[in-house]
Amino acid sequence: MKPVIALVGRANVGKSTLFNRITRSRDAIVADFPGLTRDRHYGDAHVGGCEFIVVDTGGFEPDKPSGVVAEMARQTRQAVAEADAVIFVTDLRSGVAGQDHDIARYLRSCGKKVVLAVNKAEGMADSPQLAEFHELGIGMPHPVSAAHGQGVRSLLEAALEGRVDVAEPEEGGEGAGDGPIRLAVAGRPNVGKSTLINAWLGEERLVAFDQPGTTRDAIHVPFERDGRRFELIDTAGLRRKGRVFESVEKFSIVKTLQAIADAHVVVLLLDATQGVSDQDAHIAGYILDSGRAVVLAVNKWDATDDYQRQLVERSIESRLAFLKYAPVVQVSAIRRQGLSALWKAIAQAHASATAKLPTPVLTRLLHEAVQHQPPRRAGRFRPKLRYAHQGGMNPPRVVIHGNNLEHVTDAYRRYLEGCVRAHFKLVGTPLRIEMRSGRNPFDDA
Repeated sequence: MKPVIALVGRANVGKSTLFNRITRSRDAIVADFPGLTRDRHYGDAHVGGCEFIVVDTGGFEPDKPSGVVAEMARQTRQAVAEADAVIFVTDLRSGVAGQDHDIARYLRSCGKKVVLAVNKAEGMADSPQLAEFHELGIGMPHPVSAAHGQGVRSLLEAALEGRVDVAEPEEGGEGAGDGPIRLAVAGRPNVGKSTLINAWLGEERLVAFDQPGTTRDAIHVPFERDGRRFELIDTAGLRRKGRVFESVEKFSIVKTLQAIADAHVVVLLLDATQGVSDQDAHIAGYILDSGRAVVLAVNKWDATDDYQRQLVERSIESRLAFLKYAPVVQVSAIRRQGLSALWKAIAQAHASATAKLPTPVLTRLLHEAVQHQPPRRAGRFRPKLRYAHQGGMNPPRVVIHGNNLEHVTDAYRRYLEGCVRAHFKLVGTPLRIEMRSGRNPFDDA
């Protein structure tokens, strides 16, 4: 089993920068802004022949009694409990702070292996300032520079020292071509995205707080259900551009859009108490443009009466009419109601997005559709649709070959799309219809 290393420290000491350096990625948002990371963020890494899991955490304040900072502290405590070793990250340039002493006291009480990293030490490896970090009682300070990579390898070797069971990487790995289903949960701020994922997991894995903008990064959580592996992705809430003021939130929006584009299925979470807003429609439009399979989940259904429910259903029909192929599921994340129906809809959407459409069946469907309703004549000629085949998956793409197909109207494309959807029972996924006209060999004569 891979060992787990947790990165712990006060805010703005460079934990996320170190996380990105160790994982050789840019998965964690990094900015000169305290309190940016709030949830536990996992990543795979290796040093030499040793593979391990590294966990990024938010700024740790062990003694905060309430508020979002207390929720962040709870996440950090959970990360420490899961870890085989802890890297306590401090800041050489700002020196030892009182909060560092509080964190050191907590880590000493946990009985975990702790390695002290003194970050931002580029060009200062022999600085006498390092001596003051001995007073934390953690052990020998390791000067590192997460931004430049200096001292990081020796730091990891110290954290992994004695881990004999990871001397060689495990054979087999993830299984060729059989990766997890990436499932992103998107929506406006404060609709319950983190609460929904916590309900799926059965634990307080993500910070869920009654404050818009609690989640800032796209958090990836591995999950298994009924023998199928998933990668749950909690995203930051998307607001209108006019209401985005912090540069940090702009980074969060980029991460959210990337997560939607990389997902296999997106759950668009709506708030039953507020109905469908313009921002919900914008997010739905981006999901459609990205070609992702989508399920509409209406959260907080238990907090509405019959009249509000009717209003929500009508607003979905009118404002999200372009997603009429998406299943709609009513849920209550906080009460764990409707989750089974939601998983069933997610499975149907993923199966539809990755469905195989045989060429003979598509061609027969095409001929039957043309016989029932031929395309409109364009001038002296009528478009002639000859045969069809599948051109891709996720989303499914049907390529139709023939002559004069540039004159096929959008309405007729929708008619063909409906025929294919009805036959293959495609639910929750967009369907692309592509026309390819054959070249006339006498055009250049």
